[in-house]
Amino acid sequence: MEFLTYEMFKYAVRGYYEEHKFMFTLLLALKIDLQAGKIKFDEFQTLIKGGASLDTNAVPQKPSYKWLQNDAWLNLVELSKLFQFSDILQSFHRAGSAWETWFKKDEPERIELPDGWDLQLDKFRRLLLIRSITPARFVKSANDYIIDSLGTKYGEGVVLDMEKMWDESDKCSPMICFLSMGSDPSVQIETLAKKKLIDCNAISMGQGQEVHARRLLAQAYINGTWVLLQNCHLSLEFCEEFLLQLTENTDRIHPDFRLWITTEVHPKFPIGLLQISIKYTAEPPQGIKAGLKRTFAGLTQEQQLETNTQEKWRPLLYTVAFLHTIVQERRKFGPLGWNIPYEFNQSDFNATVQFIQNYLDEMEVSKPIQWKTIHYMISEVQYGGRVTDDFDKRLLKTYVQCWFRDEMFDPNFQFEEKTYRIPKITHMDDIFNYIDTIPNYDSGKVFGLSPLANDRYQEDTTRRVLDTILSIQPKEARGGAGETREAVIYRLATEALEKLPPDYIAHEVKERLSKLEPMNIFLRQEIDRFQRVISVVRHTLIDLKLAIDGTIVMNEELRDALDRMYDAKIPNVWLRYSWESSTLGAWFSDLYARNEQYRSWLKLDKDTKPLAYWMTGFFNPQGFLTAMRQEITRANPGWSLDNVILTNKITRFDRESIKEPPKDGGVYVYGIYIEGAKIRNGVLDELKANEKVLTHPMPVIHISAEADFGTSGSPTKQDRRPTYYAPVYKKPRRTDRNYVCTLKLECPPGDKTGPNVWTLRGVALLCDIK
Repeated sequence: MEFLTYEMFKYAVRGYYEEHKFMFTLLLALKIDLQAGKIKFDEFQTLIKGGASLDTNAVPQKPSYKWLQNDAWLNLVELSKLFQFSDILQSFHRAGSAWETWFKKDEPERIELPDGWDLQLDKFRRLLLIRSITPARFVKSANDYIIDSLGTKYGEGVVLDMEKMWDESDKCSPMICFLSMGSDPSVQIETLAKKKLIDCNAISMGQGQEVHARRLLAQAYINGTWVLLQNCHLSLEFCEEFLLQLTENTDRIHPDFRLWITTEVHPKFPIGLLQISIKYTAEPPQGIKAGLKRTFAGLTQEQQLETNTQEKWRPLLYTVAFLHTIVQERRKFGPLGWNIPYEFNQSDFNATVQFIQNYLDEMEVSKPIQWKTIHYMISEVQYGGRVTDDFDKRLLKTYVQCWFRDEMFDPNFQFEEKTYRIPKITHMDDIFNYIDTIPNYDSGKVFGLSPLANDRYQEDTTRRVLDTILSIQPKEARGGAGETREAVIYRLATEALEKLPPDYIAHEVKERLSKLEPMNIFLRQEIDRFQRVISVVRHTLIDLKLAIDGTIVMNEELRDALDRMYDAKIPNVWLRYSWESSTLGAWFSDLYARNEQYRSWLKLDKDTKPLAYWMTGFFNPQGFLTAMRQEITRANPGWSLDNVILTNKITRFDRESIKEPPKDGGVYVYGIYIEGAKIRNGVLDELKANEKVLTHPMPVIHISAEADFGTSGSPTKQDRRPTYYAPVYKKPRRTDRNYVCTLKLECPPGDKTGPNVWTLRGVALLCDIK
């Protein structure tokens, strides 16, 4: 049985991408242990869901530890429902300092658990605990569990053996390679063909190539040679055509014939072709080291070091290659890296190198380089031509301005981290020898990011893995203690209906907000939208209960709501009218908090405004700020709304300290987070590696407005300070749709780098981190 399991494992993972290989291996271990009774179903559910269904306001109060995040506490509350972890909450109360010390270690999964827990837990239960407290370490801990459960060989990965795969194939079983960025198995296929003394003809598919492909296949069917069809996702109809030939006219095909196919993942790729094929992936190694090797290996003869004799050519060439690698690798950090994940490719690099060559050829040796020209061409044309987001443009310009300057020719020049510098090179071998000395592991610092950026990358990986495992679970699965899905949702719907806020009475709201002021109009619009959400939620929950009872038909919309609520996700019908959130529990917490803010505002006298505003709780925070600007404009004769701009000041107090509204107008805003940095004494401050937390709550922010009559006047004292302009987003996904405004954050006094370091850090303000 062990032999059969491992052989099937090797066959399956060959066709998965790296992230999916890990996911499949973990799921294999979990399912085998579930079947063997080593893991209980409720433990499995806790692993993949955590505390996603819990409401922060309905669980035991979290200890006042800054290092312990709210999500982690909800996970621990859910974990405490398991018999083996019934004492875990009390453990965090009585041994908080020991847990903090353990949490702040670089590799907490490798060291002993505090408070005696190390003696109580096996590898899987230890994985449960680590997933709950520090999701960034989940993948490492899961590998330990896989090795413990299945054996060491399952944790080592499977090396692709092209010759063995060819040996498994036959004339009617194509071999399909799923492509990824930078992957191309053509060389390996051609090398194998030469070894076997067989001709291999390749053709890249696309418009008009079907005629040539038919001719190649017809000859190969007869002669028994190999054919490589590249990029078949561009010719899906032709795929259907040769699929029929492989399944219906097999007698006419030479037994030595083999068909190799490369394709990107495509939702309409023929299923039949996938089913008869041997599937594999050939992902290139990731990281700066591998990226630099690929970039320099792709240099044409005209781009080699010897093509230009100027001593500035080699440092410039290496810096362009380093920039090319950095902008590609930075994508893995998600919104912290780029707001939009751009597909920078070799053509961008080639165009930049060609421009640098031409510029140096035309420039007199005695004259200095005009860096403005270099900066413009790289950040606005070659690479910048792909960039559409304004803050991504700022990031790219910062890289270019920091690296492409006279100091780059200094032998002591280094990039964002001292390990990475421009080597002294004479021949191409010098470059590859230097690249071999670069670390295999890329610190976030080399990208200009916080040292905690890799933790965020690992957290995102954990979230994707667990969400995918959750999404593929059978819909008929039963909950703990034999409770069916329907029973779980019936109970949840009953509890949610009891807590659901009462409806807003339209004429009462209209009477209270009868005064036509911008803020009143804004509040009415918000309440109208919120009432729609309450109505939709109540309607869905009532209908769900009726459908479960059999009184009405369970339609597609209700089935979606049942399935997603069971998985602790927000039903799609609710998302159409409300807001995004990471979990169902967090969504309900927001619902109650928004209702509290609206009703508290309505209870005030007509001429009274709230002392502070939770801007996260608004559907339209931009509208809120516009209403505030309108009121300030009306209060200042001669001002025009077109000339009124936002101003802000970071205070040094929290919400509880506010006793009166701002004396000089504007509004106090709370509940905003800063990502990639923190605020200390009113100015930006670096994150420390042992903090383990990438987002921190902001103090109360005073946002106001002032007239901007042009730049002819002298700058204010505040304008002369180094200032970072931080974008504010409604959600962690930094898209134009979520953009709210830009606020000023002061750089530390005496900081010579100014805003550049914070731009590279990807620092932004978030109204919500869920």
